[in-house]
Amino acid sequence: MSDATHITEDPRASLLAMPKGVWGPRQLILIFALVFAIWHVLTNVYLTEPGLWQNAIHFAGFAFLASVTISPWGKRSNESWAWGFDIIYGVIVAGSALWVAYGQAGLYERSLAVTGQGWQFTLADWAAGLIVIFACIDLSRRVAGWVIPVLIVLALSYILFLGTMLPGVFRSASLPLDDVLFRTLYNDEGLFGVLAQISVSNITLFMIFGGFLVVSGASNFVIEISKVVAGRIKGGAAFVAVISSALTGTISGSAIANTASTGVITIPLMKANGFRPKFAAGVEAAASTGGQLMPPIMGAGAFVMASYTGIPYGTIVAVSVVPAILYFLSVAFIVRIEAVKYDAGAEIDLTVDRAKLISGALVFVIPLAVMIWLLLTGVTPAYAACFAIAAVIITSWATAVLTRLTPKGTFKPVNMGPSKISEALAFGIKSAIMTAILLTAIGIMNNAIVTSGVGNGFSLMIAQWSQGSLALAIILIAIASLVLGMGLPVTAAYIILAILTAPALAGILADGIIVDQLVAGISDPAKSGLFFLVDHPLASKVAEGMTNAEAWELMRNIPFEIAVTIRPVLVDPAMQATFLLTAHLIIFWLSQDSNVTPPVCLAAFAAAGIAGSKPMATGFESWKIAKGLYIVPLLFAYTPLISGDFEQVMQIGFFALFGIYATNALIQWYSEGPIGITGAVLLLVGAIGAYWPLAWIPNIAGAAVITAVVVLSSRMGHREKVDLITE
Repeated sequence: MSDATHITEDPRASLLAMPKGVWGPRQLILIFALVFAIWHVLTNVYLTEPGLWQNAIHFAGFAFLASVTISPWGKRSNESWAWGFDIIYGVIVAGSALWVAYGQAGLYERSLAVTGQGWQFTLADWAAGLIVIFACIDLSRRVAGWVIPVLIVLALSYILFLGTMLPGVFRSASLPLDDVLFRTLYNDEGLFGVLAQISVSNITLFMIFGGFLVVSGASNFVIEISKVVAGRIKGGAAFVAVISSALTGTISGSAIANTASTGVITIPLMKANGFRPKFAAGVEAAASTGGQLMPPIMGAGAFVMASYTGIPYGTIVAVSVVPAILYFLSVAFIVRIEAVKYDAGAEIDLTVDRAKLISGALVFVIPLAVMIWLLLTGVTPAYAACFAIAAVIITSWATAVLTRLTPKGTFKPVNMGPSKISEALAFGIKSAIMTAILLTAIGIMNNAIVTSGVGNGFSLMIAQWSQGSLALAIILIAIASLVLGMGLPVTAAYIILAILTAPALAGILADGIIVDQLVAGISDPAKSGLFFLVDHPLASKVAEGMTNAEAWELMRNIPFEIAVTIRPVLVDPAMQATFLLTAHLIIFWLSQDSNVTPPVCLAAFAAAGIAGSKPMATGFESWKIAKGLYIVPLLFAYTPLISGDFEQVMQIGFFALFGIYATNALIQWYSEGPIGITGAVLLLVGAIGAYWPLAWIPNIAGAAVITAVVVLSSRMGHREKVDLITE
């Protein structure tokens, strides 16, 4: 199990669902969750705890909640002995996390007093540290299966003793146990380091914000506005699914949660609209997966990306707008083709509830607008999320006032009183349990990777296997992301892949700049002299210049450890930052494919359960529909879709739409009608022209060819229908 569905299947899933009745453990746990949620708001706005304390409190609270809400005892989890064990276990883990923060000052004092004798942990320090590490292994297993625990054990073993047994670039010196414990607990890359900080200061707050949007009725607006946009289009129910999933993605941050929340409405609508069950489920899974790519929130990935690259969050969101539009239009194109091919689009009721639309619009649009405006003004995402939460509450109250001042039926508000605010806080905290536990646990692996330098070894392996080929490097990363995604949530898979492969991919992207300089000749002796370190005949031609083929041959033969020295000298820092962002975006997009790619595609399986279709067949259908997950990263790599100016981005995005349509038509072997062999060849040629970066003549010619095929296939399809009617 590798997503939040593990939580919802647990017998204690309703613990944070506003229980009523006599006081007992459920009510006390709920009160703790509410106080904990409020603390997350206060600690990011008013309180000033040191970073270690903030992260330790964050993990302590979520470790307790995970212990008592996700029990390992199966059907016996509600028995009193199981309750008692899990509560005691949660308290011990939480106390140990707080002790780690408390013990830091004393540890430094004792270790400085006896320099040269290692870290002077007390017995209590050892116990607390080991308990926290064990809890990370155990709780990550509870929320996401066995993959993360196995990786944690391997990471710790690697820096303790395993690294000395491995050959080549993966060989690493072993570290003493006390040094490993210190680095794991107190390094910035460790358990309570940067990843935990991302969770406490950004992700949890945005999940709480999502809880407020859901409880306030904003989800009603999502469905109703989707009906307005798509209700009159052939096969409109499927377009409702695409639009609603795109908008809901800004709320949920999870493809499976997205599928479950909107799918119960959209999948039956699509089936009633004449779509095949597996296709209806596939559309919902593919569209829900795209919710993680949808600005302004983009799940947890944008926050992690901003922290690792040092690039502002607002920049990441801004460059992601056009790619997200391309993805959702790619899903919409295949929906259109399916609707025409199978004549789906029976008349069904897509009547818009105007009262829900208007009241939902206020609590959806105004808070999101507040958040986006604050982000653009330069405040931290944490501040933006906190004020957006306040905006939801105030807007709901304003809507309640308008209800009394306007004719009956104009609004259907959800008044965010104490009960609803508590429900929203509990919803957000419950949604954040898995991410908070995993990000803290992954810190253990992150520390091992940084401490040992194995990340450089992995990057070297990617560089060697790809032989400098960008396409091959992307294929290798795509395979790795799929394998990791079989056992990890996509955010965790992205983080691990980014740590291991982003430097190599960014380096390969930067090599194109160096190749241009090699072709022109590098006359500066300080720069050309760097190539004397390279044992290759072409190194002697650096100053005079060489052909493009020779330049690439030289770059492919530069050892990785020398390349990382040459690139910073020859590539402008701003371009290096752009290539790093591009690499992270490629990895982030590819990490989403495990939601919709067999054999483990949980979003597709969740949709299949709603649609009543076969899970694996639904998985393959969703994989076909979500082809934008592979097309758009290639556009990142081979076009200036990220680095270009406004006109360049618009040109690439506009003509890429024609190429994406052609790609989908080839996959379905259908356009507005049958395409045949000739039509397929023309679509292939047109797609090449449409995808060609910043080339007006090929772009226009490709778009024209694709348009011609669409028109001709439409006429052919119309004639077939006339013939059927005549017969």
